[in-house]
Amino acid sequence: MLVVADTSPISYLILIEEVEVLPKLYGRVLIPPQVLAELQSQAGPGPVRAWASNPQEWLEVKAPVALDMTLAVDEGQRAAICLASELKADQLLMDDRAGREVAARMGISTAGRRCQKTQAIAHRHPKWLVEERPYYCCLPIWRTRFQDG
Repeated sequence: MLVVADTSPISYLILIEEVEVLPKLYGRVLIPPQVLAELQSQAGPGPVRAWASNPQEWLEVKAPVALDMTLAVDEGQRAAICLASELKADQLLMDDRAGREVAARMGISTAGRRCQKTQAIAHRHPKWLVEERPYYCCLPIWRTRFQDG
């Protein structure tokens, strides 16, 4: 399965110490250099910067051939969407609603943060799953207070 990721899903999985579920679910994950730069940004959380300073073997950095500057999303999202489109990726991991909508209009299949977090915790700690609203949420994730934007 060919998967491209944006910054946020990787960041959140790092913060809940479940990022290693990505290679178990997808094998390798591709990110554009812009996403790696966002992961390494001094403005981001220390654990994310530390993890991104020594990327894992399963994480491949690949630049898109071209960037569509007409896409109304941030730089990392734009690069991830363009890379997913160029490579005809099976899945784009992106939590931002506007970014997912842009990707959907381009025919790119997306998975958001809730899906990734739930899969991560369910993979490692299935007993932690609790039904919450119309979707499944996990207690450790709930404490992070992240919401789809």
